Amino acid sequence: MSPILVRRQTPRGSGLGTLRRVVERGISRLRQFRRLRIRWERRTDVHEAVLELACALICCRRLRSF
Repeated sequence: MSPILVRRQTPRGSGLGTLRRVVERGISRLRQFRRLRIRWERRTDVHEAVLELACALICCRRLRSF
């Protein structure tokens, strides 16, 4: 079975692409943090901690907008 890729700006009858925008939006929000965009830390635990902090800040900003 080969993968089915849907082009942008085309109608999706099969439901493909429903989660793609959500994931792309999340990745673009994480790229706002320079420390995550360019990985400076050599230790994975420090990088993971910065990633968790960034996710918490994104959630806090999102909740504040409601």
